[in-house]
Amino acid sequence: MNIIKNILKEEVKQIINIFKRIENQEIDKNFVKLCEVSITAIKKKKKIIFFGNGGSAADAQHLATELTSKYKKIRKALPALALTTDTSALTSIGNDFGFKYIFSRQLEAIGNTGDIAIAITTSGNSENLIEAMKIAKKRGIKTFCFSGNKGGKIKKFVKYPIILDSSNTSVLQVIEIALGQVYCNIIENFFLKNEKN
Repeated sequence: MNIIKNILKEEVKQIINIFKRIENQEIDKNFVKLCEVSITAIKKKKKIIFFGNGGSAADAQHLATELTSKYKKIRKALPALALTTDTSALTSIGNDFGFKYIFSRQLEAIGNTGDIAIAITTSGNSENLIEAMKIAKKRGIKTFCFSGNKGGKIKKFVKYPIILDSSNTSVLQVIEIALGQVYCNIIENFFLKNEKN
């Protein structure tokens, strides 16, 4: 029982410490930029594209659905998708081109200038995310990421990295989905207000 309590307390403590740092500091300028640029993109009929591996893949489709369906309130559907949900595309590209290209190939097919690409990662070192960001840059897609591990390698390929101060995967996953939902809340409230005006 003590082992369970100690593990729980330590994990919660780390999560709370990161939230306190976020709360006590000025909100990361790149997070603010993400919200502002996303609102502008949606106004211009552009789309938000999420992607990530493992738990971050689940977060990608979770956040895309918050926008296409609803977060808390009924309003018009917003254009978002996750590159992690099409098993035919993932397995075909992985088989024919290599796992490294499972996101970049999809982005090459459907990404347009002015779209927003958001990579979700804990390590920041996944090759398939980096390849996607290379394609995004070529296509004029604005690039963001949520990453721990001091940003990892991906921060060199992302214009606006949102870097969290941890290397603990489980803690980062909690913080990233929480920030992602705050992002969805901000976007939803803007367009809900816009609908009423």
